[in-house]
Amino acid sequence: MNYKLPTKAIITDAGFASRYLPITKTVPKAMLPLGNRPIMQLVVEECAEAGIKEIIIVATHEGKAVYEDYFNNACTKIKKQLHAQGKDDRYAAISKVLDMPKITVIEQDPAYPYGNGSPIASARKFINDDEAFVVAYSDDVVFGSSDIKTLIESYKKHEDAKAIIISQEMPREVLNKYGIIRLADETKMTLDNIVEKPAIEDAPSNLTSYGRYLLTPEVFEHLDPKNTGLDGELWTVDAITKMAESGNVYVEKTEGRWMTTGDPKNYMFALLRYTLDNEDFADDVREFVKNN
Repeated sequence: MNYKLPTKAIITDAGFASRYLPITKTVPKAMLPLGNRPIMQLVVEECAEAGIKEIIIVATHEGKAVYEDYFNNACTKIKKQLHAQGKDDRYAAISKVLDMPKITVIEQDPAYPYGNGSPIASARKFINDDEAFVVAYSDDVVFGSSDIKTLIESYKKHEDAKAIIISQEMPREVLNKYGIIRLADETKMTLDNIVEKPAIEDAPSNLTSYGRYLLTPEVFEHLDPKNTGLDGELWTVDAITKMAESGNVYVEKTEGRWMTTGDPKNYMFALLRYTLDNEDFADDVREFVKNN
């Protein structure tokens, strides 16, 4: 079956983010800032750049209200105060948020087990049976390009795709820290499976898989609570591997630079990368790091 090109994206932030406690007992992990924008906004902007029209954010019970406020609250009191102070230009950042594609925030279905596949399954009712869709994990940020745009452009060339995933080449010495792609066909760049954290000598390639996927509704056949895998969790990559057994799952290489914000150390690296690439005080930061 040929599915329609994606116009919807599911962005997930439904975990407890225990490595960030205590801050994440109040603030969702993807609301941590990169510059003056939360991580979630950068992922939403990546979707918008690719032409996505509707976004479903899957959050925790506590996070749902935070995201609804951030993307929908016009803050008229702040707007009036800025106007009175002659600082109308500062409201432009809020206007940009309010002009994002349609955003619906839902809670992860508590009936699903723990695992990164459960937020996707929770958004099933928002996906029509005849359309492909995009999934983005909010703790993965991409600098310099839109992976989602790359996925959609690839789908235009591969209408037979069951799914398309993004990859990044990584140094050999860190291959044991990530999910590593084994290709079924290196010429066609089709997936065989993804090996989680292999021993370096056993890594099937240097291509790391991370949270940017184009999926077809067939994935929901495998995102079933009965199909738990490692540690009793429901894994997206397990569902994608099942799809690869009956059809083509294509692998694309990112045209940007992927960084994870999934733990405090890597978040700090991503924040530093964002600062050096985007802030007008980047040289001051370089000087500070050099001298301290």
